[in-house]
Amino acid sequence: MALQIDQENVREGSMTQALELQTAKVPSLAYLVLAGGAIALSMALAATQKNKGWANFVGLWVPSLLLMGVYNKIVKVEGSDQGGGNFH
Repeated sequence: MALQIDQENVREGSMTQALELQTAKVPSLAYLVLAGGAIALSMALAATQKNKGWANFVGLWVPSLLLMGVYNKIVKVEGSDQGGGNFH
C-alpha cells in the first residue's frame, strides 16, 4: 500500500521558511570552502599530534558541511515548497 501525499496542500512551517530564507543568503561556495578547510585542518592535526582524536573529530565535519551545501543549493534552486517563493 503506497502512501499518497497531496502535494498541493503540503506547506512548510514558518520556522523552516525562516531558516531557509536565512541560509539561502549564504553563498554555496562557502560550504565547499569550509569543508576544504576542515580537511586541511584535520590533516594538519593528524600530522602534528600523537593523539589523532581531534583530527578525526574535525575530519567528521566534512560530510556534514558538504550536505549543508547541497541542501542550500536545493533551497536556492527549488524554493521552500511548491507554493513557496524562489530564493535566487
